[in-house]
Amino acid sequence: MINPALQEVIAVLGHPAAGNPAQFLFERVVAHDSLDWRFLTLEVAPDRLAEALAGVSALGFAGCMLAGPLTEPAVGLTTSVSPAAQFAGGCNLLERSKDGQLVGHLTLGRGALDSICLHADPLKTHSLILGTNLLARSLALELTLAGAPGITIVDPWDHQASVLAEAINAVEGGNASAAEDELGSMDENVGIVIATEDNRPIPADFQLPELREDIVVVDTSLDPKASATLKAATNANSCKIDGLEVTACIMALNFRNLTGIETDTGSLREALDEFLDY
Repeated sequence: MINPALQEVIAVLGHPAAGNPAQFLFERVVAHDSLDWRFLTLEVAPDRLAEALAGVSALGFAGCMLAGPLTEPAVGLTTSVSPAAQFAGGCNLLERSKDGQLVGHLTLGRGALDSICLHADPLKTHSLILGTNLLARSLALELTLAGAPGITIVDPWDHQASVLAEAINAVEGGNASAAEDELGSMDENVGIVIATEDNRPIPADFQLPELREDIVVVDTSLDPKASATLKAATNANSCKIDGLEVTACIMALNFRNLTGIETDTGSLREALDEFLDY
């Protein structure tokens, strides 16, 4: 900051913004580290995002996080974006550079991969991704760049599995296959199953293959109790990673990028439990 007397400000922009846990978590982090920072939660309609980002830059915010329908259009409204954001077509984190420009990043896939690595080695087994949303595209890329041996993509919602598989196979080391509507039996090479749709239930006509005890099941929804995928994992005695843990890892990355603070993901998970009253 030019004036050290001014507080650093970070914001989350959403539509809707109400109910977003980012401010609650951030205030826990800055209180723990005694930082004199401020966080704002702001409602922004998608058609006014360009104006909002101009305001973030003009007011000297340290950066902002983006949620919901604002993540994808932001790619075309920033000065530059990271390769991951360019590939997946969205960004959820904007940092202000020294010259005041906003640089877009996508931390969804990296955070989800971090949560998986706490329970399994994704480089030693194949992964099955359900969905092709921004998180799915980001995670598929991160798995590929990390050296995952293979990825199967299934999209019973939008039928875009082949599109994502083709994009992944164009990346060096990419090894992806697509199954648009049904899987049949679970491939014995698959050791990780990731459900990426956080607000759409699995279609009634889509049958999830029978899970195994040795499979790690990830569900990114912030409502684990309603997850059919996690219920199936419970019945199969599979290892489970819920959306609270994934979100905690994503938020830890965001806070580190914006503040330089290394945040304990366990503490963030506990704060999420409190915020969501679980």
